[in-house]
Amino acid sequence: MIYLLRHGQTAFNAERRMQGHMDTPLNARGVQQAAAMGVLLRGLIPDPTGWRIVASPLGRAQQTAKAAGAALGLPIETDRRLIEVTMGEWEGRLVTEVEAEHPELFKSRQWFFHAPGGETYEQMAARIGAWLGELPPEPERKVIAVCHGVTSRVLRALYAGLSAHDAMQLDVPQDAIYRLAGGAMQRIDCEPVS
Repeated sequence: MIYLLRHGQTAFNAERRMQGHMDTPLNARGVQQAAAMGVLLRGLIPDPTGWRIVASPLGRAQQTAKAAGAALGLPIETDRRLIEVTMGEWEGRLVTEVEAEHPELFKSRQWFFHAPGGETYEQMAARIGAWLGELPPEPERKVIAVCHGVTSRVLRALYAGLSAHDAMQLDVPQDAIYRLAGGAMQRIDCEPVS
């Protein structure tokens, strides 16, 4: 089983600014969301024996993972393969600015993979697929993965055998956890934060 978390909200998320590999911290709402995910995980995993928490190296994912780790009494492992898609020259820019310059790319959610100097879907799927391939088989698999919006989409698509197009249609909440088990994906919402 995998419990999959996207990091809590950052100022860049609130502004709709592209983060990619930029290291931005959680804002106050994001800290609350991370804590709520930790509480939810504690209810889902009453006995954390044998569980691992693996997170992207970026600060926002590490902060969220630490909230989960505190709730469960588990250490945090870091794996660079869970890092967000790099958006090259677009990182730090507002989505609306780039959309105004490249309206044709924004007709689909595939625009993430068209940034100059950025990463392609295939490159991202290869690194995330390699991470998934190293996990123990179910039912021995007991992993909490903490990553990012696009990373979460690609990971779930690989797990469920979805196409790149379908991957980009998946939602990426910052106040819910996905349970990946037995080939199925289940969204589990946290208590709402103000």
